Amino acid sequence: MRQLVLLSAGLDSTVNLYLAREAGEVSLALTFDYGQRAAARERERSTALCARAGVEHMVLELPWLGEWSECSLTRPNLPLPTRHEVDWGVAGGGMDSEAEAVWVPNRNGVFVNVAAALAEARGIDLVVAGFNAEEAAAFPDNSASFMESAWQSLKYSTRGRVRLVSYTLRMDKTEIAREGGRLGIPWELLWSCYNGGDLMCGSCESCARLKRALRAAGLEDCLESIFPE
Repeated sequence: MRQLVLLSAGLDSTVNLYLAREAGEVSLALTFDYGQRAAARERERSTALCARAGVEHMVLELPWLGEWSECSLTRPNLPLPTRHEVDWGVAGGGMDSEAEAVWVPNRNGVFVNVAAALAEARGIDLVVAGFNAEEAAAFPDNSASFMESAWQSLKYSTRGRVRLVSYTLRMDKTEIAREGGRLGIPWELLWSCYNGGDLMCGSCESCARLKRALRAAGLEDCLESIFPE
């Protein structure tokens, strides 16, 4: 079973990379640069993760996707959503406006189909995506329904040669963090931040969600390596 992992260097995709290595051969990890603020950091950290894991890494540029998007991930003049950790509730609670602020039109649909085309061309069986139950509440393209529908489409568009999977599909962020601890992922190489500075900002909603998950998973000791002063 050969696998292609979609890798952004965030918690979800990194844990999926390591779970994919447990499940079978990882033939390739694929990172997309679509003009997002953190593109350079995601490239850098994903390259480092793949070097550490012994996996071939490829970066594909999709500048048109960012050009078409009018969200704060691709428009530095727009404010990024931020949240204090204590505000996080149950999965996806109250995230509608925040989700809209960082919504890139059909991003995961584009990623999955580009990856599937590459996988079919290389004879790779599985495309592995970092979906999760927590973000599915606000982002429908993280959901089990999306994954199943996309896979049904791939049965036709790849002649049944490529399947879409996610090893974290039913997990929330805390469970994913626990898996990261079990797998011994290199926490210092993660990049979960919406910003693209020298260090992760620690205050955007993505950083806040990561902090909350690590604390809930009993992995507070990892915070220093991820958010150095």
